[in-house]
Parts: sequence; structure tokens; C-alpha cells
Amino acid sequence: MAVEIVVIGTSLGGLDALSCLLAGLPKNFPCAVVVAQHRHKDPNNALCSILQQYSPLPLTEAEDKQEIQPRRVYLAPADYHLLVEAGHFALSTEAPVSHARPSIDVLFESAADAYSDRVIGVILTGASRDGVWGLLKIKAHGGLAIVQDPETAESRIMPEAAIASVEVDWILQIHDIAPCLIKLCQPAVQ
Repeated sequence: MAVEIVVIGTSLGGLDALSCLLAGLPKNFPCAVVVAQHRHKDPNNALCSILQQYSPLPLTEAEDKQEIQPRRVYLAPADYHLLVEAGHFALSTEAPVSHARPSIDVLFESAADAYSDRVIGVILTGASRDGVWGLLKIKAHGGLAIVQDPETAESRIMPEAAIASVEVDWILQIHDIAPCLIKLCQPAVQ
């Protein structure tokens, strides 16, 4: 299996967790990284600016019909569901899922449909069950699942829900997730 895309879901406490994870990825990380972070509308797009300070990879908000490219980080826009389709993104204003838009489940499920066993799903800190169904679908399609150790999460609800419901491949402290992703995605470089 050659991993092509990493999808990450987070909520409460996500800024610190994402800052740590993204800082650990090298600028030649071979996969696309797509993030769904529960957040309020932000006209200044401050989250992108803040996270870019930590990420050696270029980081942008995903746009409708935008081509998905490797070695980039894409952030789901506030108040939109972000869907992964074959080679590009789609944005949706459908009703919130698990009280959230963007929904982690929507992102993960669409990534599983589009990339099958070439996707890794990562659940970080959060205060809901969003992401559980999507992570189950990633695993059902042969993808891999990584969950932040609830003991190290600012909010343990989301990681605990994932661990209780999904046969997770790795449960890692936040600073160990990027090295694991690098190891898993290296074959894509060869």
C-alpha cells in the first residue's frame, strides 16, 4: 500500500495538537495532508496563518474543485464540509454532522471512498464523537488509523470514542504521530 493522503480530525485543543504534529512533518513529506478542525467562522483566516508558522509544508484553506497535490496541507474552511473526491476537493453547505461543519466524519468517509487503502486517518484531541464513523470507514477500506493517546489530549472524548469503536493501528502521544506518519509514508517517495 502506498499512502497518498493523510486526513486529520480535531476539535477542542486542536490548535496545540496540530501545531505539534505539523511541525514534525518535513517539507518533502510525500502525501497530501487534509485537516478538519471544528471552528467558528473567521473572516481573517487566522487559523491558516497560525498553523503555517509551524508547518514546513505550504498550508492553505481548501477550495471547491481544487486539485489535491502532495507535499501540501489543506484546511477545511470554516462552516463548510470538505469532501475528498478523485484528485480534487468539493465543498458542501449540507447540514452539520455531529453538530459540526466541517465534519470530520464527512472528510474521512469521502477520503475512504476516493483513496481506499491509500489513506491514513488521524484523530486528535476533541470533545465530541465526530470522526468515529469516518475512521471506521477508512479501516473498512483497508486504510490505517492513528489516534492521539487520550492521556495526552486536551480533551480526551474524541480519542476515547475512536479507540472504543475502531480497531486502531496506533495510539500515540502527539509528538510521536508525525514520526509515525513519516515512516508509513516513506514508501511513497521511492
